[in-house]
Amino acid sequence: MTEKMSTHQAEEDARNEDICIYVDGRIVPKAQATVSVYDSGFMLGDGVWEGLRLYNGTWAFLNEHMDRLFEAAKAIDLDIGLDREGVIAALRETQAANDMQTDAHARLMVTRGVKMRPFQHPSLSKSGPTMVIIMEHSRPRLPRPIQLATVPHLRGLPMTQDPKLNSHSKLNCILACIAAEKAGADEALMLDVNGFVNTTNACNFFIVRKGEVWTSTGDYCMNGITRQKVIDLCRANDIPIREHNYSLVDTYGADEAFLTGTFGAQTPVGSIDGRRIGSGDLGPMTERIRALYKGLIEKECA
Repeated sequence: MTEKMSTHQAEEDARNEDICIYVDGRIVPKAQATVSVYDSGFMLGDGVWEGLRLYNGTWAFLNEHMDRLFEAAKAIDLDIGLDREGVIAALRETQAANDMQTDAHARLMVTRGVKMRPFQHPSLSKSGPTMVIIMEHSRPRLPRPIQLATVPHLRGLPMTQDPKLNSHSKLNCILACIAAEKAGADEALMLDVNGFVNTTNACNFFIVRKGEVWTSTGDYCMNGITRQKVIDLCRANDIPIREHNYSLVDTYGADEAFLTGTFGAQTPVGSIDGRRIGSGDLGPMTERIRALYKGLIEKECA
């Protein structure tokens, strides 16, 4: 039986049992890091978040992550309670408390705060935002390429829940992941409302066909920072890149497929719906893009 895995699978690290976590201005031990059961994030998934990665003492693409966080907060009319510099200071305070310099991953979460009563209306959140930063020692451990299964759960229209938002409301993606696991895969390949290939439940998705790199239009997927960096790297290095609609037929016939995300950077895909993609292993184009991205990280985080 194939070992179960996910795109966010990391090496075990005993130090993560003793991490300190930022909770509303306080740095506390992991066992004491709690929020109220009345918190909007716990009760309703009402909040936004960012995942950031630490290399050589520097948070990669920090400005882009802060841009996305504050844009998302504005979109849902959420006052973070700190300005940009204040959020960055909290991130660095948490980093210092954990004495982390590299191979660390942070999940920075902001919710609408504690509610007066257990109901939906935003006006019931009277106590201001809740901000939590979880920071872990984290090195990806992927023993093989990812296996995907196409699922019936779609990336939706922006007038329902805009898929560009990094919101706490992730149930649609969780259900997609469950469906993929029931089908014997690691994660889900999700289509858009028009039936075109879009993204996975956790990462952005690319294929390679005859020397060209393809990805979706971006209309229905998370506006991934790593996704955009890959697109930019392709353009800067004369690698043909197409952002357009394409189908499962195009995908099954691809020479390579890979995922992008802050945690795993570029993760090869070995099969989709039981069909081997290319050699079923890391392909030459994915390997080249990985090398270019590593060079970008080294420059960004020198």
